Amino acid sequence: MKFVLRKVHSYLSLFISIQLLLWTVSGIYFAFNKIEDVRGEQYRESPKNSVNFQNINFEISDAQNISFVSRGDLDLLIVQDATGKSYLDYEGKNVEKITYLNAKNVVTEKTNLEPLEVKEIVENSKGSEFRGRELPIYQVEALNDKGEEINVYVNPYSGEVVAIRSAQWRIWDLMWGFHIMDWQERDNIDNLFLQMFSILALVSAITGIFLFFKRKA
Repeated sequence: MKFVLRKVHSYLSLFISIQLLLWTVSGIYFAFNKIEDVRGEQYRESPKNSVNFQNINFEISDAQNISFVSRGDLDLLIVQDATGKSYLDYEGKNVEKITYLNAKNVVTEKTNLEPLEVKEIVENSKGSEFRGRELPIYQVEALNDKGEEINVYVNPYSGEVVAIRSAQWRIWDLMWGFHIMDWQERDNIDNLFLQMFSILALVSAITGIFLFFKRKA
């Protein structure tokens, strides 16, 4: 029995050693990097918004959620209902998308970054750094005070900065993919590989502990 357990422990340890190393390395990276910095919170400026409800002169029905944002000198309502989101002015009219120049101004006003180029993204892709955000979306290439390239993602209707992505975030995202064993989309934390290797790591640990105390006996 002891011989069999030793063999099982040895081969299991060898088989999962690379993934154990990746779990350890990614865990160390997570421990030494603040999630706020990874998300680019240090580049955001504090918003200053005010809402005058008396200016809203239309009825909103069947809304599941309503939020208010300022897009330059235009105040907007974001209305979520069963069919999706609507971006309305205070008269109830749908607003148009902002221009590329306006997108640059949003980055200037709402971050401490210098905007350079703007492009519109209309199609999603696996593992994209803007995943989980509504499309279309504006990607604004910008620079921080160290000359590092930062991507700022702006909602073209609300003018909100919905994501900030830097090299630090991309490393974090890569490490997260290694950690959860989802190397493409990097979002599926209950995939078969992770479940299987977690069980194998548990078996390896248990057999190792058993053999340690068996040897001491």
